Amino acid sequence: MYDYTVKRLDEMEKAFGGMWTRARASLGATAFGFQVTDLPPNSGDMYPQHDHSHDGQEEVYMALGGSGEMVLPDRTVTLEPDVWVRVGADVTRQVRSGPDGLRILVIGGMPGKGYTWHPNTELGGPEVLGREPAEGVSHS
Repeated sequence: MYDYTVKRLDEMEKAFGGMWTRARASLGATAFGFQVTDLPPNSGDMYPQHDHSHDGQEEVYMALGGSGEMVLPDRTVTLEPDVWVRVGADVTRQVRSGPDGLRILVIGGMPGKGYTWHPNTELGGPEVLGREPAEGVSHS
């Protein structure tokens, strides 16, 4: 038997009113964190402004569809397919969708540490966003 999983995004578990797809858990991946977020058109401040200084997680964002922007402390980056953005743990970031909405892939982990998933990324997990996960736990 070979170790792989194939699923369409629409077959994966959704959370937070369908805005967040628990892609990592739906595929059974355990080595690193990733989720897919769907923002409606012109989402404004729906996606929380945040950093990861509390847990040391860095994140990589890539637009899979639609358009939008990422607001960073010193610039705003246009998010569209083929644009990748890596954000260090201490950098505040916020994502806003454009008129067509935005689907983004968010990949996260803590440099130099093994990956441990946050309970809200597990299938059937709680739908809460907390700033104080357990030691070594990643949100993505």
